Amino acid sequence: MYIGRIMHTDLITVPPDTPLDRANNLIREKQIDHLLVVDRHKKLVGLVSDRDLKRYWASPATSLSTHELNYLLEKVVVSMIMIKTVVTVPTSTTIERAALTMQQHRISALPVMEDGELVGIITSTDVMRVLLEAIGISEESARLSVFVRDSIGSLAEVTATLRDAEVNIQSLFCWPEEQYPGVSQLVFRVAASDGERAIAALTVRGFTVKNRYEKDISRFLPG
Repeated sequence: MYIGRIMHTDLITVPPDTPLDRANNLIREKQIDHLLVVDRHKKLVGLVSDRDLKRYWASPATSLSTHELNYLLEKVVVSMIMIKTVVTVPTSTTIERAALTMQQHRISALPVMEDGELVGIITSTDVMRVLLEAIGISEESARLSVFVRDSIGSLAEVTATLRDAEVNIQSLFCWPEEQYPGVSQLVFRVAASDGERAIAALTVRGFTVKNRYEKDISRFLPG
């Protein structure tokens, strides 16, 4: 999945001279977490988040009266607090790459560019939703996993076993086990009604299936 397919294109933008109270009202009114700051040429120049605004509002200005505080906030504009070095991505970025970029930069939103133009925005919530859909998590599914050698044919053996048992795999992903070099964990979901049949079929083929948290996974490792 590429972010060009799921990005938000109905963008809420503001100019750099937008007063902070106006920016705050926009975020509340539109129920969003980020405001894109663009100049008069519609070029992206900054990003303001709901967290940035809350941090500003939490500043030690409690000795001011309401009137004084409102007057002060009218004088502060978004260009004074916005993030000016904005991390952006093109529409061709994959969901998993977007997730990695957010993690590396510790951010929760990515403006999306195409041919130098701002065309969308994607948030960590969007990425999480798509990844959960890809994993196939639901109340009607069973989560099973087996540990295999990281070698040609290992995945095929597991999927062929489930095919022969007439068990449909709803989703599948894998990751290497850092503690055990050369071993990967295959995690897959099947219909809840097929769970026991899947375990039985895999067990016959010599796999030890894990379907719950185990502190010690040594007994599940391939021989």
